[in-house]
Amino acid sequence: MPPTTDPPGLLASLADLARTTAGSAGGAATDGAAEDGAAASEAEVLYDRHSVLVVRVGDVVVKAHQPDRDGGPLLQQRMDLAAGLPELLLSPLGPRREIDGRVVTVWPYGTPVDPAGPLPWEDAGRLLAGLHAAPVPAGAPGWGRPARVARLVSRLEDGPAAAEVRRAFATLPSWIRGESTEPADGARCLIHGDWHLGQMVQVPSGAWRLIDVEDLGAGDPAWDLARPAALYSAGVLPPPDWERLLGAYRAAGGRAVPADADPWAVLDVPARTLVIQIAATCVISARAEDRPLEEPELALVDACGRISAAGIPA
Repeated sequence: MPPTTDPPGLLASLADLARTTAGSAGGAATDGAAEDGAAASEAEVLYDRHSVLVVRVGDVVVKAHQPDRDGGPLLQQRMDLAAGLPELLLSPLGPRREIDGRVVTVWPYGTPVDPAGPLPWEDAGRLLAGLHAAPVPAGAPGWGRPARVARLVSRLEDGPAAAEVRRAFATLPSWIRGESTEPADGARCLIHGDWHLGQMVQVPSGAWRLIDVEDLGAGDPAWDLARPAALYSAGVLPPPDWERLLGAYRAAGGRAVPADADPWAVLDVPARTLVIQIAATCVISARAEDRPLEEPELALVDACGRISAAGIPA
């Protein structure tokens, strides 16, 4: 098994749990990849960054969640929401667990989006529209304000790019900066809360499902379009891709934007927020890796400059 940055033994524990889960399920394949016992027992690290470790064994995936995220009853509530919408979200294989002091969840394997292949923008639009149309169960957890951007900006060190990001951050509404409570005047739907193409997998039927439910809950659906809107506004996402996503979302009755009016009336603040959040991530990563900003990263910092120059009141 490959090395991991997590505590010694955690990787082996996750792999053992995946093997046990696969065995108790009778070894039923979800993707047709596990053809013999040796292949089914081989552990593969799918993700090992930011204190998240994801391990696959055959058709089972086990995820150790970030230690500083809420892994208690609220996470279980979100997992239960996913289990109740199997046509939209991947369903967990049992309840959350704790291994070596880490909260762990178990899922069937799904094939992720291939960044080199045709990107499923239309499928994404229809999937998000379906999620936003789903009934919000009584007592569903709230998504909450997008607190991640404030945490990232607080980590920025000195430098021209960091200063540009900070100036843009100052234009955001006070509730996003963490200085007041979120207004209650937006639409309230069931939303993913952290959507991008990496949050989709394909199941054996060929259909797509949403994964990673840590932010799933009731909220303003505009935030599920915020990341692609941000990348489009910064010139990173090509206009045809944005139009494919937005067109499919609207055609499926998506509630985040008006059907036949300017979508930026509702997408402006979420898109600005995600421009700043992604730019801050890029600046922090470049500093940690002691490298200059790459072209797409520079485009996001430049977009922050345009945001602050516009002087949009907070």
